Amino acid sequence: MRPYIICHMMSLLDGRIDCDVTEQIESGDEYYDALNQLDCPSTLMGRVTMQMHYALSEPFMADNKSPIGREQQHIATDAKGYIIAIDTMGKLRWPQNQFDGMPLLVITSEDCPKEYHDALAKQQISWIATGKGGIDLARAMELLYEKFNVERLSLTGGGNINGAFLKAGLIDQVSMMWCPGIDGRKGMAAAFDGLDADIPPTKLKLTSVEKLGETIWAKYQL
Repeated sequence: MRPYIICHMMSLLDGRIDCDVTEQIESGDEYYDALNQLDCPSTLMGRVTMQMHYALSEPFMADNKSPIGREQQHIATDAKGYIIAIDTMGKLRWPQNQFDGMPLLVITSEDCPKEYHDALAKQQISWIATGKGGIDLARAMELLYEKFNVERLSLTGGGNINGAFLKAGLIDQVSMMWCPGIDGRKGMAAAFDGLDADIPPTKLKLTSVEKLGETIWAKYQL
């Protein structure tokens, strides 16, 4: 068993997801209004997105790099929902243990230094360590469900973590918003990114379309 996972993103018409640019085009609350309607008490983001919006600028540097070495988890607090960070090797430092009224939970690989997990626990931050050579996303989602009672989860980027969840078959629904603008710059991240060239495209089934201000909101089932 794992959470029901909805990938919720806003992009420009060309698929780019630079938040600074989308906010220049759509400065209202459409994205968050739609997110609230999805009824997902927990939200997960990748390392780059968490660094951009929540973490401290200086990275965590372990004095002892000995890995935690096995699957473990630490429950700092029971909660109805979490803000969840993917941080494979434990690079993010945190100014506090909750954001937007939700406690923080960090997911790392088993290669991450134990010292990092000790630092999280000292801050009363929950964590999961699973997977060698990278995070075992499928197992991490099982642990979220079994140990932390996460039943519904919004996945909100960036493009590489969205692509990794798609590749792992862990997305149940895509909630996509297009604001009325074009970025067009080379090399900018898209809503889904980083997949190998030999992976076939994913076919979706459109379930609804709405207009929120000047933004189009479409929901798809996988």
